[in-house]
Amino acid sequence: MKTESLLILVMLSLLLAACGGGGASVGVGTKAPSVVTKTLADVGGDLSKITTYRYPDKRMYQYSLDKALATGKPIVLEFATPGHCTVCDKQLQVVKGVMEKYQSQVLFLHMDQYQNPEAYTAFHVIGDPWTYVIDRQQIVRYRLAGRVLYGELDAVIKRVLNEKIEKKS
Repeated sequence: MKTESLLILVMLSLLLAACGGGGASVGVGTKAPSVVTKTLADVGGDLSKITTYRYPDKRMYQYSLDKALATGKPIVLEFATPGHCTVCDKQLQVVKGVMEKYQSQVLFLHMDQYQNPEAYTAFHVIGDPWTYVIDRQQIVRYRLAGRVLYGELDAVIKRVLNEKIEKKS
């Protein structure tokens, strides 16, 4: 009986790790992978061909990830697939709210697993949502599996934006 219980615990641990909590994804302090992803222009302006989100914002689909990294602007990269993830809809609402505040200073990109699976592969993302904040030097400064709160994301973005000011002074 003890062997069966141990086996069940091991299997549950492996299952939970595969649902978004595993440590194999790109970590804080590492360089963000540069990968070509679909943009709104690539799908002829048809938002339904780039996201399963019910209320998409065109600003989140203007740049391929590789081109966004090359701009030298900080990036908020959101992995969320509302078509099969009930939490993702609310997560994207939070990201859009923060985008209103920082849209002139930060690029916001949304990756839907169905339309940009190569980004999920490059970041080793399993499950969603996942939120990454990438600085001007293409280094991941923040990573979170699951929901992020507005205030938490706002604080991370402020910190990343202030890094440039501190380095210039």
